Amino acid sequence: MPALNLTFTDEEMAALRVAAASADLSLKAFAHTAIIDATNDRKQRVLEAAKITAQRSTELNRRLA
Repeated sequence: MPALNLTFTDEEMAALRVAAASADLSLKAFAHTAIIDATNDRKQRVLEAAKITAQRSTELNRRLA
């Protein structure tokens, strides 16, 4: 299975540990969840932008026809 090695400052790592503990997750599970959530959020924003662009293009194309 592919893996990812990340480097953090001491302050960032401390904040990650606090956040993971607050979420009652291991550091690894917390980081994995955060990365997947960010990926899915980005995909959703791209899909929404494409939908808006398609809607605006449809209206523009209708007016130009």
